[in-house]
Amino acid sequence: MQKNTKFKKYGTHLGAAVALAISGNLAAQTPSTEEILRQLEALKGKVTELETQLKAAQQREQARDAEVEERVAQQVEEVYAAKESSREGINVHGAVRFQYTNERYNEGNKDRGGDFDFDTFRINLDGSIGDVILSGEYRFYQYMHTLHHAWVGYDFSDALQVQAGINQVPFGITPYNSHNFFFSSNYYVGLEDDYDAGIKLIYDEKPWNLQLAFYKNDEQGGVDGYVSDRSERYSYDVVGYRDGEGIWDAPAHAVAENNTFNGRAAYTLSYGDGWSTELGASVQFGDLHDGNGSVGDHGAYAIHLLGNYGPWNLQLQATDYEYDLDSGADLMAVGAYAFYDTIPAEARTYTAGLSYSMPVKIGPITNLTFYNDYSLITDKSADLDDTWMNVTGVAISAGGVYAYLDYVLAKNQPFIGGTMAGDADDSESRINLNIGYYF
Repeated sequence: MQKNTKFKKYGTHLGAAVALAISGNLAAQTPSTEEILRQLEALKGKVTELETQLKAAQQREQARDAEVEERVAQQVEEVYAAKESSREGINVHGAVRFQYTNERYNEGNKDRGGDFDFDTFRINLDGSIGDVILSGEYRFYQYMHTLHHAWVGYDFSDALQVQAGINQVPFGITPYNSHNFFFSSNYYVGLEDDYDAGIKLIYDEKPWNLQLAFYKNDEQGGVDGYVSDRSERYSYDVVGYRDGEGIWDAPAHAVAENNTFNGRAAYTLSYGDGWSTELGASVQFGDLHDGNGSVGDHGAYAIHLLGNYGPWNLQLQATDYEYDLDSGADLMAVGAYAFYDTIPAEARTYTAGLSYSMPVKIGPITNLTFYNDYSLITDKSADLDDTWMNVTGVAISAGGVYAYLDYVLAKNQPFIGGTMAGDADDSESRINLNIGYYF
């Protein structure tokens, strides 16, 4: 009994000691309230610091986004400004050209081995202000200076445009019925690259190109225009009719085209990229005036084919024209390049041209276009002999330089030792190199 009592006594003391030890250990491991508050403050500071860093990062990101948006907006504005700048304003450009000629029909020129001369200096103005379009060109030659064209226009839509002023007459293959520097023989009777004063409406939406025009008179104001010399012009026009005076004399009777209507319709058949055939028909008719009244009328019509087949270009045209004078005259006086000449009052013309464009890399030369153009004017009034001209050559592109090297063989052809009113027995020839720098 005593032994158990003693064990209980010792057991009681041991339990108390263990309990006391555990309690002390727990007390040692449990932080105080002050320590907890201190740790909470430290944690709160960390959270505040992190929030500050996050806010700063967000601000930097927002600033970067704003900078990017501003830069993009500026670039967009610059693009639109450049686009508007390209669409509005007048572009000043032009060309200066020189020419070497070797003429078989000119003994002095042959003896000298040909001549090299200044040909043309020209100034062009093209562009728009607001919705109004402008195009003009003035040319300076050694022997004259003259207006080439000058018109204002307006686009009613992407397909419909009007031009008023001195503009290109819509007739036959446009803008040129040829590939060479001398054009075709049609140019010398006023039926290629002709410019008159009037209004023209152009509808161009594939496959159709339709043009209607009314020309009050030629580019010099007609028969009584305020010019000192009616031969000082770029494009050929009738300036009178002959009554026995010489072929190259000023006409005895002055007349000019008046109130002329033109119509041209063309339809394009497309076969793929770069392959197409344009089929077209043209007509013109109007009055002839001598300054006091009507002295006759004039008319012309043509059919044409213009083919683009990859690097090849084909031009075919048949034309018929007539100047029907009350006097019955069968010879007309024309003027251009400060020079009078004579053409039949009526005739038929046929033209055919073929070219091949070849990209190259020969020093600065980037393209060579080889061509052959043939013209025939036949069934002339006054029983005049036929005119024919064949031009074989190459056009050379090199940066701002564009040059024509032509070998011309012709009979009864102006500027090739003849005239449309000639009856030469032999053909004449000319080697011609025209070099132009375009800026």
